[in-house]
Amino acid sequence: MISHGKNIKVFCGNSNRKLAEDIARDMGVSLGDMQVSHFSDGEASVSLYETVRGSDVFLIQSTCGPVNDNLMELLVMIDACRRASAGRITAVMPYFGYARQDRKAKAHDPISAKLVANLITVAGADRVLTMDLHANQIQGFFDIPVDNMAGAPLFAEYYNNLFGENNDNVIVVSPDVGSVARSRNFAHKLGLNLAIVDKRRERANQSEVMNIIGDVKGKDVILFDDMVDTAGSLCGAAKALVEIGGARDVYACATHAILSGPAIERVKESYLKELVLLDTIPELPEKKCDKIKFLSVAHMFGEAIERIYEEVALSSLFR
Repeated sequence: MISHGKNIKVFCGNSNRKLAEDIARDMGVSLGDMQVSHFSDGEASVSLYETVRGSDVFLIQSTCGPVNDNLMELLVMIDACRRASAGRITAVMPYFGYARQDRKAKAHDPISAKLVANLITVAGADRVLTMDLHANQIQGFFDIPVDNMAGAPLFAEYYNNLFGENNDNVIVVSPDVGSVARSRNFAHKLGLNLAIVDKRRERANQSEVMNIIGDVKGKDVILFDDMVDTAGSLCGAAKALVEIGGARDVYACATHAILSGPAIERVKESYLKELVLLDTIPELPEKKCDKIKFLSVAHMFGEAIERIYEEVALSSLFR
């Protein structure tokens, strides 16, 4: 029973229109008539060409690069819908930018993830739907409900089809100590054991692999992480697994394909046999690589949106 009695409307900004179209198609609806553009000086502008009064509105916008432009687009979209008397506004953010700035790493650092949470709330969003936040505690930065879905079930299905379930010749590897909990849950889904790459980070976006905890010799390994930025850590871990650990083939998967700077060249030249990513961030032509494969999150987000609208639990999607 839909207690709020509002019709559903789905809009999107410019960050990942293809994914928004795929989500709408999966839901059997059309994207709403909204134009998101920019003035010559870079200011974001939103024109809403249909009524949203009393509607349950879902705004699909990843805050990927250019991060600040896409974030501002989302804020202006929320404000436009709020001022047009939307009944409820959900910010659907497949990728949540600024998530890595979730704490004070050193004195006088900002906590930018909290600032972004405040901006989204003040703009007028009633809830947030996202996937694989870099730090789960970011959910607590919001004073509105946050649904943080997991991409692991999509990867688990993919690798079960590739290797079969409970394959003793395959092992899941956490690329660093900070990802152990995430990787352990993923290994449990596949019925596999877990190994850990222990590394020491010397400076931002650079790392030095120090040791491998666990036996990967002669095995196919699956590196599991939440995002790939410059790919230095991932490719360094793959090298260590082969050269130090004696792994057979190295596969990798991650939810968010940031792929900045030298990432593509590093993946091409690495020991990685395949890198599987989700399309929370759009695949750009200049970032294509034969080793990289994308899986779609459209169905998962489409089902989540429908469940939020119908006020049905989302917990089974997280599993």
